Parts: sequence; structure tokens; C-alpha cells
Amino acid sequence: MKYNYLLNLPGLLVAIIIHEFSHGYMAYLLGDNTAKESGRLTLNPFKHLDIVGFVFLLLFRFGWAKPVPINPYNFKKRKRDTILVSLAGPFSNFIVAIIIGFVISSGIITNSILFNVLIIMLWYNIMLGVFNLLPFPPLDGSKILASLLPSKYEHAFYKYERYLYLILILLIATNTIDKILSPFIDFSLNLLIKIIS
Repeated sequence: MKYNYLLNLPGLLVAIIIHEFSHGYMAYLLGDNTAKESGRLTLNPFKHLDIVGFVFLLLFRFGWAKPVPINPYNFKKRKRDTILVSLAGPFSNFIVAIIIGFVISSGIITNSILFNVLIIMLWYNIMLGVFNLLPFPPLDGSKILASLLPSKYEHAFYKYERYLYLILILLIATNTIDKILSPFIDFSLNLLIKIIS
């Protein structure tokens, strides 16, 4: 059991750190220095990890990191730039998964332990990318959805956001989330295989 956790650890850390860093860096590129001033433009895992969320990810494959602080009112085009920042995290995970896929398919990895670590790392990046695109608060997909809504509906969405959290909690508690995620993860993996083939 401890051995399996050790194999999972690198994949989790890479997926989380890249994801959160990418949010902050994209916001920085778009004119918001909040993440930088908060010390979040770093690959230091201790700046991004929420201990309870990390343990949940390790044990149950669902958890959370410290959200990167963003001030969308620093953006030139608030709605557009909020979408770009929200997409940056999941897309960075997909890019990492593609890179890992090419490394694995190249055949240069001959060590079985390292090979398994990379497979797990690939899976975590795909899973985290897909999971965060779901349109339920507090996931990235909810911010994308809210930014696509007309302003009056966007305001209502954020006003009642804390109640919408319950939808995600219910999906996770009833394991329904697996049924939702599985087709998208399978699609992403099949697409990845085509890309690296």
C-alpha cells in the first residue's frame, strides 16, 4: 500500500503544481499581479498544496489544492481573460500528458518503476484536466460557464455559487462523478494515443 502511494506521489505533485502555476502565470500575462504578489508564481509544491485536499487526492483520487488568487478586475477584458486563466490550468495538464505520452511511446524508459510512475503521472494529468473542466463550482469549468453568461446571469451564478458546490459534493459522495468523468477521460486517452502514434 505504501509503495503504491509513493508511486502516486510524483504524478499528483506534478499535476497539481503545473495546474496552479499555469493559472497564476496566465493571469500575470494578462495584467493581474495578484498571484505573483502572493508568491504563487512558483513550482514550489508547498506554496500550492492544501494538506487535506492533497490527502484526499492521494486516498480517494478527488481533492483540491490552494486556489490561486486572481483579481479579474485587473484584466483588460474581464470575461475573456477569466476564461483564458480558467483554461490555462486544465490545458497545462493536457500538455504535460502529451509530453509524457511521447516519452513513454519512445521506448527510452526501461526502468519498470519509472515507467509506472510516468503512467500514473499521465493519468493524473488527464484526470485533473478533465475534472476541472466540469461546470460545477469551485472548478475551473464553472468560471468558464459564468463568464459566458450575460452579466446579470453571471452575477446570479456567483451569488448562489456556494449552494451550487453541493452539486459537486453530491456527485462525489454518490460516486456519480466517476460515471460522468469516465467517458471524457477515455476520450482524452484515446485522443492522446492518436496524437503520439
